[in-house]
Amino acid sequence: MLERRDARLADLTTLGVGGPIDRLVEVATRAELVAAVRDADDAGRPLLVLGGGSNIVAPDSGWPGDVVLVRSRGVARTDTPDAVLLEVEAGEDWDALVALTVAEHLAGMEALSGIPGSTGATPVQNVGAYGQEVAALVTAVRVWDRTAQVERVLTPADLAFAYRDSMLKSRPGTFVVLAVTFALRPSDSSSPVSYAELAKKLGVELGDTAPLGAVREAVLELRRGKGMVWDPADPDSRSAGSFFTNPIVPVGTAVPGCPSWPAGVGADGAAQVKLSAAWLVQHSGYGKGTRAGRVGTSSRHSLALTTEPGATAAELMAFAGEVVSAVRAQFGVTLVPEPTQVRP
Repeated sequence: MLERRDARLADLTTLGVGGPIDRLVEVATRAELVAAVRDADDAGRPLLVLGGGSNIVAPDSGWPGDVVLVRSRGVARTDTPDAVLLEVEAGEDWDALVALTVAEHLAGMEALSGIPGSTGATPVQNVGAYGQEVAALVTAVRVWDRTAQVERVLTPADLAFAYRDSMLKSRPGTFVVLAVTFALRPSDSSSPVSYAELAKKLGVELGDTAPLGAVREAVLELRRGKGMVWDPADPDSRSAGSFFTNPIVPVGTAVPGCPSWPAGVGADGAAQVKLSAAWLVQHSGYGKGTRAGRVGTSSRHSLALTTEPGATAAELMAFAGEVVSAVRAQFGVTLVPEPTQVRP
């Protein structure tokens, strides 16, 4: 366990914003993670648990307590008659895990390649891309229950997965993810390709499969083309990926001309569609490369908001607010930010 008093949140997040940290604790094992969380809670110090820092907007004022940086490692494999189970420590790099599954001929998460961050964060917001999401793979999440001071194993039913959401996200600070178990399928071929852009890139029809390695490389190429693969040398990757979720609205209120996809039925039983947030942003006057000082939309993807060195969280959120207002005024749809805005 390592401790520092000179760290800044800006240096630990892909958006590069955030002030000084009172106390940074870096943990390398599951036991160290639990110990660090208990230490902060027992002392009554504010606690922020941080993985890859790829999905948060950190406060300019910094953090007045402990930031626990999760660097636990380990992947335990169990072969069953129905699937291969991988129990993955929370600090494992997500894309490295996806690369491992492809190398081990395990299908299920190949289309989730290139997403920055740590494995422990993936069930929190039900990470998804190109037709796949972790909700379809997670069989258990081992957590530390900060209220009861015990380890618990949460099932998919407990987690209440929804589009970019879960019980872990709706109850922030209650549980700390220690490890995640995924069920994968032994195969050299991918899951059926269900995303049109990816199918076109692969040269297959929707519903077809493709070699695992080909799917991974195609997804990485698509993401790089949008600046969505973290690269310190690429200014467009100074982002949190997609900054807004795709809004889900009743079919009758769909925006003419906006790409949409079926999204089941709402609580009232009415059919719903998912709208393209990128299209809404692009057509509201905030297209690719729109800048406001040191923040703005990526030059390659209107849904990614990027920062320049020296930018602040206040600048970023003000710009995001302008985008939300413009989309609402023009299309009557309210965009919801996807990254978590941390408040001390």
